[in-house]
Amino acid sequence: MTDKNFLKLAKKYCDPFRITNGKTFRLKQIDPSETLGFKAADKPKAKEALEAGVEMLTDLQDKLYAHDRWAVLVIFQAMDAAGKDGAIKHVLSGVNPQGCEVTSFKAPSAEELDHDFLWRCAKRIPERGRIGVFNRSYYEETLVVRVHPEYLQSQSLPNQSQIQSQTQSQNATPAEDFWQQRFEAICNFERYLTNNGVVILKFFLHVSKEEQQERFLSRIDDPAKNWKFSMKDVNERKHWDDYMNAYEQTVQHTATDYAPWYVVPADKKWFTRLVVASAIVQRLSELDLSYPELTPDELKDLKAAREALVKTTD
Repeated sequence: MTDKNFLKLAKKYCDPFRITNGKTFRLKQIDPSETLGFKAADKPKAKEALEAGVEMLTDLQDKLYAHDRWAVLVIFQAMDAAGKDGAIKHVLSGVNPQGCEVTSFKAPSAEELDHDFLWRCAKRIPERGRIGVFNRSYYEETLVVRVHPEYLQSQSLPNQSQIQSQTQSQNATPAEDFWQQRFEAICNFERYLTNNGVVILKFFLHVSKEEQQERFLSRIDDPAKNWKFSMKDVNERKHWDDYMNAYEQTVQHTATDYAPWYVVPADKKWFTRLVVASAIVQRLSELDLSYPELTPDELKDLKAAREALVKTTD
């Protein structure tokens, strides 16, 4: 498959899931089992397309590194067992390690809690010429923290007790103001990054509750996967509806044309990975990346260097 052919298909694969204006977005619009017409028998065809996408991404990343004008930030958010790690592994399998860095954000440390909620992620923004991948991100602050407002207590925010009591009240307008402020802070932060040459792609891997259950059972039944399982994951399933509401509102308030969300069906991992690869390749191809051109003086030096090397071998 040629690069030109893949780019045509990439748009077809990723555009249906790209959200740039979240005002009318509803999570129910995206079926977690959607495969855009791919059947089980078409799985080899999808894998072949993924391989073509990975190969093209390898070439684009090499040019991105040499071009040294843009940085790319890829954010993954999802419920547990949605396939974030697998998507990162398969899509970025051909990328040069020196041009890519993956950061997995866990529960914040004491030092991180003593800073604003964007601080720990801001430190990991990729340099120009590099791809940075966030496995979870500052969006945890509008997802996990929104579902568990008691976590705000550890952040020692001003008027802490007032904020926490408001977030626990369904009709508390001040609480909505608090979350709205966080949405606005994120949008402003992402606008600042894009203005400074950071290309942002955000992926919510949308897995169904039923498929998550199957994957959890697989982790329990397979000794090689036991280490992946945690009782905390089961406890979080009790808050499924709250999480879906938090994800929906997060996309609604932070999907923009400069930092779009891709709400990707995640029940079929092979399709998820194809969509993710397609979105990244399509966006990087729009940057018109190229290898640097040498100046006349640099070309002259290059010619002299070649002549010197030839004489040495003689």
